[in-house]
Amino acid sequence: MSSAVDQMKENLVGALKLAAGKAVKQGIFQELPELPDFIIEVPREKDHGDFATNLAMLLSKEVHLPPRKIAGILKGCIDLQGLPVEKVEIAGPGFINFYLDPKWVLEILPEIVTLEDNFGRTDFGGGAKIQVEFVSANPTGLLHMGNARGAALGDSIASILSFCGYQVTREFYINDAGHQIELLGKSLQARYFQLLGRPAEIAAEGYHGEDIIETVKGFINLYGDSFLDTDEAERINELVDYTLKEKLAVIKETLLSFGVSYDVWFSEQDLHNSGIVKEIVDRLNSMGFLYEHEGALWFKAREFGVEKDEVILRSNGAPTYYATDIAYHFNKFQRGFDRIINIWGADHHGHVARMKGAMAALGYNPDALHVIIMQLVRLYRGGEIVRMSKRSGQYVTLEELIEEVGRDVARYFFVMRSADSHLDFDLDLARAQSNENPVYYIQYAHARICSILRQLDETGKKLPLPGADDLILIKEETELILARRLADFPEEVSMAARDLAPHRLTRYLHEVAGLLHSFYNSHRVISPDEKLSCARLLLVKATRIVLRNGMRLLGIQAPERM
Repeated sequence: MSSAVDQMKENLVGALKLAAGKAVKQGIFQELPELPDFIIEVPREKDHGDFATNLAMLLSKEVHLPPRKIAGILKGCIDLQGLPVEKVEIAGPGFINFYLDPKWVLEILPEIVTLEDNFGRTDFGGGAKIQVEFVSANPTGLLHMGNARGAALGDSIASILSFCGYQVTREFYINDAGHQIELLGKSLQARYFQLLGRPAEIAAEGYHGEDIIETVKGFINLYGDSFLDTDEAERINELVDYTLKEKLAVIKETLLSFGVSYDVWFSEQDLHNSGIVKEIVDRLNSMGFLYEHEGALWFKAREFGVEKDEVILRSNGAPTYYATDIAYHFNKFQRGFDRIINIWGADHHGHVARMKGAMAALGYNPDALHVIIMQLVRLYRGGEIVRMSKRSGQYVTLEELIEEVGRDVARYFFVMRSADSHLDFDLDLARAQSNENPVYYIQYAHARICSILRQLDETGKKLPLPGADDLILIKEETELILARRLADFPEEVSMAARDLAPHRLTRYLHEVAGLLHSFYNSHRVISPDEKLSCARLLLVKATRIVLRNGMRLLGIQAPERM
């Protein structure tokens, strides 16, 4: 079902096409085989009207006239009879801006209330299969702020894509093999020895967190000193196996408490066990994309626009992390995903081109792999950067953050800036129960509407849905502006899906909440005028639905009381 905004866009597209055809018939434009793909969009600036089009600028090459002159011709030829357009203006290099009667949008209100949870849902994705892989933290410790931002971003993006008609799979890649696991094993052994009274030291690059000590204490409670004098490999294997299970369980529990649930947990070790890593190395070698240098095998990354070639198999025969990651992404495409989205930290920036090059070498479209590079998070309290954690000994954990500010605030703050922007997380603001806190501000708007509806229920009075004649009673500026912004929700969601940008929704929800508060502070919803009360109740019900639907896409609760 198309929204009122979509329908109005279609009407304006049709009117512009007829206007261009009229200009051709009158000999003003030369014959046009077809019009270029122009857009009708909602301008960012309210002063630029309700809708704007770039058609005149795109036609410039076709008809050999300046864009502003073309815009003037189209304006003169367009027939807007039957449409609620009050005026048309030409702006900038040739934009055509349409200004509508503010009441045109009121028909969206009963549509919102009828569709409820499905308002804003689209088939934008057309059923395409998308995998979103995010967090994928080493199961060697607790989740930190980078993991937390990745979790909020990944889960919100997945929810938005699903709402827009994509088949979405959320995946966590468990890094349970390789050098980091070797370091973990030696660190665990050192702690095991220390706790049982045997001198031992942890290497500088090892794991020094308090959580590792607690883990080894748990191991000792279970097994005592039975591994103190066994074979070192056996001892380390047992320690690592116990620790990975414990850490992974904690990661899963913490992410669930953050509102994040995965469809697939994919083990790196399983990848090695399956033989696919060796298969990929052999395949690239047989295709001529590898060469030997100083005993190692190198991938010809420069053939795919990468700055330098990369080692894929070390001189000792061990595959590099790059080789394993190539195999993992090959496996993803083999599973039939049309598009793969990864959320990586800023330290992985240089890895993007290498991975795309490897996918191209294996015959896949590199553009089907989209990597979001996520910038760092800095925590502030009292204007000072917070660095240390009591629990990990190195960084503030996601678990600690949830305990301090709550899941909703944490999730909102992590997505309220573009992923490629550094994020300063103000703990004092996050804890504040005031309008300065954007999450409180939005949730309070939703709770305020629920309070109005409860008050009505307490009177025992049932007001009917307003008819078309009643809707025209909504005529105050604050009401009309709010209704107009509600109508934009489906497009805001679609644009967030297109750009993989959940921060669009945080801005939108904050604006809608502000418009609701402005309306509420200026006008009574329930008044002696029953017909006006019905119309305004429809407006606030529609607002509640939009706020709730938007918050759900961001993994934020919509409380009915505050």
